[in-house]
Amino acid sequence: MYELIQVSEHCFYIQSSARIGLVLLNEQDVILIDSGNDKEAGRKVRKILDAHHWTLKAIYNTHSNADHIGGNKYLQDQTHCKIYAPGIEQAFTVFSLLEPSFLYGGFPPSALRHKFLMAKPSQAQLLCDENLPDGFEIIPLPGHFFDMVGFRTPDQIVYLADCLSSLETLEKYKISFIYDVKSYLETLEKVKGLQARLFIPAHAKPTADIVSLAQANIDQVHAIANHIVELCHTPMNFETLLGRLFSDYELDMNFEQYVLVGSTLRSYLSWLSECGRIHYDFCNNQLLWLSI
Repeated sequence: MYELIQVSEHCFYIQSSARIGLVLLNEQDVILIDSGNDKEAGRKVRKILDAHHWTLKAIYNTHSNADHIGGNKYLQDQTHCKIYAPGIEQAFTVFSLLEPSFLYGGFPPSALRHKFLMAKPSQAQLLCDENLPDGFEIIPLPGHFFDMVGFRTPDQIVYLADCLSSLETLEKYKISFIYDVKSYLETLEKVKGLQARLFIPAHAKPTADIVSLAQANIDQVHAIANHIVELCHTPMNFETLLGRLFSDYELDMNFEQYVLVGSTLRSYLSWLSECGRIHYDFCNNQLLWLSI
């Protein structure tokens, strides 16, 4: 863990639970793409920077999930670097209580206010083209989270954030977190058409050919959607439907998984409703979902 791996003249990644991008701007100055999941990740990144006598100029966050911004505060406090985050993600980075609040749908209990769902707040500015290093390109990748982005570097290395999962992750967890299913599928179709020297997803091995992995993620989304529609042939309220998914996919429920999979299920229900595949009704003061 936290091994620095070079992939081109100027581009690297740091091997961690969510890969951290590192790009040399010149012999001394570097930028990071995301910062890891906590203060300890920040310390390990700082150790790498110090070993190479590099100066951290900025962190470019792809999105505001805690495992991508958790090292922000430590690194900003230590180096006084700037931090940039896109769209709504900037607000979630500055006000990190928003993530567990959004997932829970109200003020989150203490069981959800931990480093895996709520990073330490950091002072992020709004990401725009004007504050990118020369030759960098922002790639919008919405779907997994609100305004997630990836980055293309001048070396034609593309950092893809969380827009897809590895085959091993799909097999193990079955239901990947998705905020907007329609946008997620559109993003994956776009990714299939991208060209790059190397793609670096946060949760899958770097590859020069992203097409088959993107398609596997697309297929998984449709398989889960079809299963939800099948379950809704019997009218179900949300809690019953969520329990069936945990049982059918052999998932272990805890509070964290309850809100992550539960939020994703709500996103599927919204999308399937808009697609005309399911609808809802109220019966005995319960909201029930039914297949059409």
